[in-house]
Amino acid sequence: MLHLSPRVPHYIRFHRHFSLMKKEVELILVKDQNGVQYTNSSIIPTNGSRVGPPGSSSEDNRETWGKKIDFLLSVIGFAVDLANVWRFPYLCYKNGGGAFLIPYILFLFIAGMPLFYMELALGQYNREGAATVWKICPVFKGVGYTVILIALYVGFYYNVIIAWSLHYLFSSMTTELPWLRCGNSWNSVNCTEFNGSLPENGTSYAKYKHTPAAEYYERGVLNLHESSGIEDLGWPRWQLVLCLVVVVFILYFSLWKGVKSSGKVVYITATMPYVVLFVLLIRGITLDGSMKGIKQYLSIDFNRLSDPEVWIDAATQIFYSLGAGFGVLIAFASYNKFDNNCYRDALLTSTVNCVTSFFSGFAIFSVLGYMAKKHGVEVKDVATEGPGLVFVIYPEAISTLLGSTFWAIVFFIMLLTLGIDSAMGGMEAVLTGLSDDFKILKRNRKLFTFATAFGTFLVALLCITNGGIYVVTLLDEYAAGTSILFGVLIEAIGVSWFYGVDRFSEDIERMMGFKPGLYWRLCWKYVSPAFLLFVVIASAVKRPPLRYDNYVFPEWANQIGWGVAMSSMLMVPFYAIYKFFSLPGTFREVCIKICSAHKSKHHIVLQINLFLI
Repeated sequence: MLHLSPRVPHYIRFHRHFSLMKKEVELILVKDQNGVQYTNSSIIPTNGSRVGPPGSSSEDNRETWGKKIDFLLSVIGFAVDLANVWRFPYLCYKNGGGAFLIPYILFLFIAGMPLFYMELALGQYNREGAATVWKICPVFKGVGYTVILIALYVGFYYNVIIAWSLHYLFSSMTTELPWLRCGNSWNSVNCTEFNGSLPENGTSYAKYKHTPAAEYYERGVLNLHESSGIEDLGWPRWQLVLCLVVVVFILYFSLWKGVKSSGKVVYITATMPYVVLFVLLIRGITLDGSMKGIKQYLSIDFNRLSDPEVWIDAATQIFYSLGAGFGVLIAFASYNKFDNNCYRDALLTSTVNCVTSFFSGFAIFSVLGYMAKKHGVEVKDVATEGPGLVFVIYPEAISTLLGSTFWAIVFFIMLLTLGIDSAMGGMEAVLTGLSDDFKILKRNRKLFTFATAFGTFLVALLCITNGGIYVVTLLDEYAAGTSILFGVLIEAIGVSWFYGVDRFSEDIERMMGFKPGLYWRLCWKYVSPAFLLFVVIASAVKRPPLRYDNYVFPEWANQIGWGVAMSSMLMVPFYAIYKFFSLPGTFREVCIKICSAHKSKHHIVLQINLFLI
């Protein structure tokens, strides 16, 4: 039995070197009423392998990825989502073309990659989900609940967008695509097959609501014409209900066995979009007018860099594109082997994500150039973003091609796979985050997965009513807007300033054998928090009134939206207050406890690294 003086500090590290073969011994020391006494030890080989953090058991039953590629594809599949196709290309075109890449790449290196790296390292070292990972600084555990709630909220409407893609996929399996002509049961009397001249009211072609493709989307799929606003939702559309059921079942059977099952699904869902994008690009550049679209996409206008909105768009896009803050990266990394090189993974996957965004722009704008040439308008008249691009403009262009059925099926398979693995990531963040915190959920993983999937299905029914697009717009604006920026800002402050960059760097050294360089430490401590604060302020200042096309949301709807946002953000102060009042001791003692790393509820763990014969 080894006894140490009660004056020994709570964290001890010392080394002794011997000329003979070295073994690293980890001693876990538990403080009791009579001082500090040795209670356990384990020998750690120094042949290059490493074990878990002090206080964790490297032999625990936590599952790991079957192969390293499973993890990489899962991270890439989550980060590369629909926004890479429907948002980045348009932002690049709108904000100066190639000039937009300057702020975009700058923010990638000073904030995007550091945050990405931080979350991977945080999850891998602690081997915990988004909530319990905050054993490093218990007062911040509310941040974990914040990001878990946000991931859950996003699932409510993101699954609906996937269901739309599935609906289009089924509708594409005809000899003539249903959005090619007017005269269908869903068309209005105003439906017109475009004849080459812009609408008389000056509306751009992309915003014109009476083309066959636009009416198919809003009247044939959404049934929006039957709703007068968010106060008049109506009943769920049975066609979309069936599609949503299929999506939920895909998610359930992909996740019910944990990363062992989801790690195999991503072999298809993460790779298929790249195959399809390449095929669409090859077809796109052969179309008449495609080069005009690509030139517009890449045209460089450095004068746009003087506009603050360009920098705000770049900062916001790089943040949302990489997906930091949703708890997904922490959850995925927690299933890695302890000595996995997450530094290399962070560089690789974040780079792949951004390159994909840029590459997809060629496939999109080659077709937009073709559309502009076909209708005798400028590229700006057909360029748009969001659902209007992937469910109206691009499908219309496809419908005019030879073999349109094949191209439509291929395109919507790409959208489906882009959405599925991102939705899988979001749901895994919820499952891992809560099951690590409540062990009964981990013991009943299949039932918990079913309950989560079914719960998201029930709420999503609101989004597939006649006025469901208004609910989707509301959730998209508030559920993961300011709240996710706030969550990641508090996360970065908690890791860098309370847990400490130096301690965090030592954790990384313990995993991989080397400390992060000065560049990363400066980014974590100063640059990334400043960047996040900038984005939070910018998003709040430039927030316009919430609208969908010409429909302006009533004030009560905005209040509901803020209620959704605050429900997740308030987890941070509420949990901190709860933790403060639930612990015994003086004010100073409680403050130290809630801001200090601990390994279990009743133990203060000390680590001693000895080199013995």
